[in-house]
Amino acid sequence: MDRDDAIERVEEILRTVETETMPVPVRELWVYGDVALGLDPVERLDVYVTKDILLDGDADRESEFRRSHGVEGVGKTVRAEWADDHSEHIRANDSGHAAPEKCLAAHLLPDDEPVHLEVCNSSFEDNVTQRLRGAIAREAYEQILDPRGVCLWVDGERSDEALGKLRESELAFPTLPDALEMLGMDTDRTDTAAEAVESYRKRQEGATVRGDVV
Repeated sequence: MDRDDAIERVEEILRTVETETMPVPVRELWVYGDVALGLDPVERLDVYVTKDILLDGDADRESEFRRSHGVEGVGKTVRAEWADDHSEHIRANDSGHAAPEKCLAAHLLPDDEPVHLEVCNSSFEDNVTQRLRGAIAREAYEQILDPRGVCLWVDGERSDEALGKLRESELAFPTLPDALEMLGMDTDRTDTAAEAVESYRKRQEGATVRGDVV
């Protein structure tokens, strides 16, 4: 993506989260990777969303959506109010239950753009640490979450300062190997890990989404 187009997409995602009903409560919104580093073009736009547990659901309506859409869990795992207005974005996992991360991706992302959405119940910083530990233990380095991120929105408040710095490419970050070393990864592994992360990203096409629970 052209960098200006990537920033425009980020701002559109922000506006949507701020002004529209989401399938689940959203607590944080970050961008990371290429767009945070100021690269142009942006090979893939990486967005991270922290979601909260749905406490204002309407479980009594689950059977209604089971009959109309063949999907379990609407009113429990995603808002029935959202599903009423955005039925075209209802998405299920392999077991037929409404999948919050897939519903968020369908609502927020165009299908034909190179945008990746990470959705987790944990904050970006906590998930970076947890994913790194797991990746090191399993030597599955492609699962590492790039720690070079920018928080643009948290608990209903937008950071105009962070967005301005992102737009003007004023943010300074270390290389990925150096960032991983700062987080405690052995120096002799950081280059290999960074290469695995980059290789994995290059194999992705179009809009993609990953849901995670920590």
